Amino acid sequence: MALRDILGSKFVTTVEIDPPRGVAIEKTLGKAAVLRGFDAINIADSPMARVRMSPVALAHLLRECMGIDTILHMTCRDRNLLSLQSDLLGAYALGVQNVLALTGDPVSVGDYPQATGVFDVTSEGLVRIISQLNSGTDLAGNPLSEPPKFGIGVAVNPAADDLPKEIGRLQKKLEAGAHFALTQPVYDLPLLEEFLGALGGIEMPILIGVLPLRSSKHAEFLHNEVPGISIPEDVRRRMREAPEQDARAVGIEIAVQFLSAAKKLVAGAYFMPPFSDYEMAAEIASRALT
Repeated sequence: MALRDILGSKFVTTVEIDPPRGVAIEKTLGKAAVLRGFDAINIADSPMARVRMSPVALAHLLRECMGIDTILHMTCRDRNLLSLQSDLLGAYALGVQNVLALTGDPVSVGDYPQATGVFDVTSEGLVRIISQLNSGTDLAGNPLSEPPKFGIGVAVNPAADDLPKEIGRLQKKLEAGAHFALTQPVYDLPLLEEFLGALGGIEMPILIGVLPLRSSKHAEFLHNEVPGISIPEDVRRRMREAPEQDARAVGIEIAVQFLSAAKKLVAGAYFMPPFSDYEMAAEIASRALT
């Protein structure tokens, strides 16, 4: 069933996968088989500005091979206004019906710092483009022979340093045409409750980000080195105290406990399995949501 048809009517689950670094797709499809119980699969767009297979191609293959809905991550980093619209129309023709509009990691952090970042628009501008295509015209006002019907997702960070500013951005994205929001990873229930309470009149399905921890080193890296992620001290302490051979299980338990409490507050969960460990996402969803 299409994601847009169930958003808001049931607790939905999505899980992110990275496209392969080459043309071989069999390994990716094989590992993704464990995700058949999820409502949709998110496909990243060359994360960290490193070359990977086109997410459009992988989204199409996943739909063809697994019969599962997909959420295409599309960044403003690599495409100008013409290419953004052409790629969107092509993606829809291939069965991709949902897009997560992202500004994108800057090229300076990737393998090609000498490359040109385009950024004709920000994520808010991309939402407007997708919404206009949905309405039947391109950005220049030219009519489309048949418009798409994209579900439009956006990102939001409940742990933002300036929460009012972050919520203001979300409001603008909603006004531009966004249908749902996926959050950055969250580990703190009071932080989530504060964020949801601050939304005010913003009414849209929120999918909470769940990134399971694999080790103490992993937890400390996310907390100290990744902007936008804050992990409470008690969670990091649990990971530090866990024996190395038990760290993965402790990370799963932490995620299960958090999601079991958070599920009544949000419309769904967005899993980001570390190191392509899709079994972690499957186990957490099974234990927390059944």
